Amino acid sequence: MKTLLGAVALSLLAVTSSAFAADKGSKEEAVAMVKRAVALIKSEGKDKAFAAISDPANTSFHDRDLYVYVYDLNGVALAHGNNPKMVGKPLIGLKDNEGKPMIKEMVDVAKTKGSGWVDFKWPNPVTKAVESKSGYVEKVDDMLVGSGIYK
Repeated sequence: MKTLLGAVALSLLAVTSSAFAADKGSKEEAVAMVKRAVALIKSEGKDKAFAAISDPANTSFHDRDLYVYVYDLNGVALAHGNNPKMVGKPLIGLKDNEGKPMIKEMVDVAKTKGSGWVDFKWPNPVTKAVESKSGYVEKVDDMLVGSGIYK
């Protein structure tokens, strides 16, 4: 009987874990979201793209805990899918709760590599808790476009 209960408990844990994982965006989904945003910027221009990125009802750029952000290469927020209050603000010196200057690191990755990942801590829009996050950024013209996954 204990073995059966143990097996049932493990099965429930596995189902719960996979369901929870499905509620979070994947690396592949974050990269795809960035590529959609880059394509929109190139085809429709910044104004239309930034409006779409900032619109929480636009599921191309908002999916569970995934959203897009855009910064110029000086760290000024141009569009932000989760926090519109950040737009227009110079955030190059912004640090996460562990003192990591993540916007500066994103700008450095965009400038030196063209694209890549930056790890930092950031509030999850779904759980409202500060969590570990990996942000993928891609340079386009004089800005970077990013999205990230919560771990």
